[in-house]
Amino acid sequence: MKKGWKLLVLCATLAAMTAAMTPLASAAAKTSAKSSAPESSAKSRRSLRQFTGVVTALDKSSITVEKGGKKPKTMVFTRHAEMKTTGDLDEDARVTVYYREEGGRSVAHRVVVKPETSSSEGSR
Repeated sequence: MKKGWKLLVLCATLAAMTAAMTPLASAAAKTSAKSSAPESSAKSRRSLRQFTGVVTALDKSSITVEKGGKKPKTMVFTRHAEMKTTGDLDEDARVTVYYREEGGRSVAHRVVVKPETSSSEGSR
């Protein structure tokens, strides 16, 4: 019977310690979650996304690019003040736009125009 009593006291002590530690653990988890959230959003702000398609509309402040295929998609990009362009940017040009989401808008930071392939190269 004494062994049973000692086991009961040990279990009660462990339960009390666990109950005391639970608020501390949850507070630590909340603190670590708060500190990691800005880090991940800061990383997403720094990284560029890309979208490849054909230019359908082009003006001084925006570029509209359309992607075909099974899931066609059209995106409108606002030009960044320091946007860099590689190649001759015209309508019907195949491009890859490197952009960031800023203030709910897609802002193009770099545009790479893909060179046109001639039909004689494809028939070899």
